[in-house]
Amino acid sequence: MDILKTLSTEFSVSDMHVKNIVELIDDGNTIPFIARYRKEMTGSCDDQKLREINDRLTYLRNLEKRKEEVLSSIEEQGKLTDEISAAVASAVTLAEVEDIYRPYKQKRKTRASVAKEKGLEPLADLLLSFTLKGVDLKEVATEYIDSEKGVETPEEALQGASDIIAERISDSPDVRRVLKDLIAKRGVIKSLAKTEEDSVYSMYYEYSEPVAKIPSHRILAINRGEKEGFLKVSVEVEEETSLMLINQLFIKEGSSSTDFCKASAEDSYNRLILPSLERETRANLTEKADEQAIKMFGSNLKPLLMQPPIKNKTVLAVDPAYRTGCKLAVVDGNSRVLFTGVIYPTPPQTKIEESEKRVLELINKYKIDCISIGNGTASKESEIFIADTIKKSSRPVSYMVVNEAGASVYSASKLGAEEFPDFDVSVRSAVSIARRLQDPLSELVKIEPKSIGVGQYQHDVPLARLEESLSGVVEDCVNSVGVDLNTASVSLLKYIAGISSATAKNIVNYREENGAFSGRTELKKVKGLGPKAYQQCAGFLRIPNGKTPLDNTGVHPESYDAAKKLLDLFGYSQKDVASNGASGIGGKVKEYGLSKAAEECGVGTPTLTDVIGELEKPGRDIRDDLPKPMLRSDIMDMNDLKEGMELTGTVRNVIDFGVFVDIGVHQDGLVHISQICDKFIKHPSEVLKVGEVVKVKVLGVDANKKRISLTMKGVNQ
Repeated sequence: MDILKTLSTEFSVSDMHVKNIVELIDDGNTIPFIARYRKEMTGSCDDQKLREINDRLTYLRNLEKRKEEVLSSIEEQGKLTDEISAAVASAVTLAEVEDIYRPYKQKRKTRASVAKEKGLEPLADLLLSFTLKGVDLKEVATEYIDSEKGVETPEEALQGASDIIAERISDSPDVRRVLKDLIAKRGVIKSLAKTEEDSVYSMYYEYSEPVAKIPSHRILAINRGEKEGFLKVSVEVEEETSLMLINQLFIKEGSSSTDFCKASAEDSYNRLILPSLERETRANLTEKADEQAIKMFGSNLKPLLMQPPIKNKTVLAVDPAYRTGCKLAVVDGNSRVLFTGVIYPTPPQTKIEESEKRVLELINKYKIDCISIGNGTASKESEIFIADTIKKSSRPVSYMVVNEAGASVYSASKLGAEEFPDFDVSVRSAVSIARRLQDPLSELVKIEPKSIGVGQYQHDVPLARLEESLSGVVEDCVNSVGVDLNTASVSLLKYIAGISSATAKNIVNYREENGAFSGRTELKKVKGLGPKAYQQCAGFLRIPNGKTPLDNTGVHPESYDAAKKLLDLFGYSQKDVASNGASGIGGKVKEYGLSKAAEECGVGTPTLTDVIGELEKPGRDIRDDLPKPMLRSDIMDMNDLKEGMELTGTVRNVIDFGVFVDIGVHQDGLVHISQICDKFIKHPSEVLKVGEVVKVKVLGVDANKKRISLTMKGVNQ
């Protein structure tokens, strides 16, 4: 297999660019670095496509390695033929290779292997030759009776031969191929109740759906129901059609052994083939469902991490609770904790007046701009209390309910203890809730991505694959934003391209011992940060007010000469960059000719385009261009909702069958995929993402089941 050609075809990327991408990856370059600073070599592939190419490259290389192992094993057995070699060479999946290898794989003891030990393989070969005409098979089998080998009767000889034939049919790559195709096209997944107990899986107690159509979220739901003992699951396909396909491949009519071999084929199908293909089919469906769930998790995580920060605002955080009270934390615009405390506005204490007085005092004393409320236990009561309280404030204050998933994980972690050794766990959690509103990315990187709480079935999918995928999402987000080298935490720095956890700690230690970094080149003095790591990380680290204005941009040090030539070419200086940016340089380059300017500066047009953007807006935060989070000043009750009411809300989660939207009544409403837009869409993520502010209309409310049905159809967005 020509791996480069395969990648080029599958990803619609030119042969040259694919070759460059593979070489860059093999040379140890990180995906963020390749995506940002090697655009000429990759055809400007973004980080997501590069990761997909890298994953596929790994798979194809493993496929080629396995092919070599299989051919070597078959050759050692002296059974390798040109036909087998050609079949292995043309296989495009690991499953195909394993099917070819199946007859030659060392097996544990089987009925067929026992029969072979008894010398019955020649009889099986004779019966499968279909050359016997008008004879009694028992008479033929008499010749294979051998008491020493344990074959006492003709019936025993024929049974052994049948077992060999059954296994041979089961091991046939052609049989497995046609039956897999049949199951893929016409197979059905069925689930039945394994208990009379009511459960969340009751809709699957008598359920069936074609293998070809069943969506990923239902596969994972059925799997979980089976694992928890509520469901019995099977894959079914027409037996008559299956046997017909097997007979077409193996059986010849008109022989004395025809009916015997048909019976062996039926035994093979029911005892060996169907159970094997059922396991394989379900494993394949689960693998695809896992990948879809992981992909969905990543798609939701990215916009959550990339939510615009609320800069230079003092935030009061409320971590809701009942018996132990609501923990408070005041955090200023520089993320410093100014105050911590507790109030008891919720049951059983319900000290409303006392709590109200304390909150109003804090608002005035610390000039609170907004309040961040965790969405956990007692969140609704806390939100009602805050909404009522801020109406009495002389200072305008808004609030937002934030997803506190993972806050408890952080607060109880070693990192939380190191950051706030004098705070108890609940107070650390309150501080995290405040900082999630101030700068979601900087705070959420402190938590394992799988604990952040977006997506579905994160506890069912393969943990290693989930962590690998989500770490890639976090890495892409951190590097696309960039970080301040002199203020970034270890948690943030470790996601920068080329920087490991150990190197991140060394950077912080260097900063503490030597003071703030004055320039990017000073990074070379950090222990463990060699030339390769410097090349990978330098462009993503910012130094505001450093010696060189270019150090506060996304321009990579290797392009500084090009940036300086560009500035000189159009009459700008680095002082212009440091003050208000090289305003208007993009327009001048356009008039002059982008290609001409790129040639004079000695870089490609994609690189020059990026340099221009950085020079015009040095130190810019790309998150500032995204829609701001929705802050509220009042709350509604679920009972206030009426059918047809139009509301504005924030998308909290995107799943396979719809999106959940926060409309300010504590209970998120569901917009089913069929209610998102008028055109057909395969998945909600084609239209919506987490954090997006949308307008919705109420379709229905079920207060008892706490369900709100919403639509976006017929609502002007």
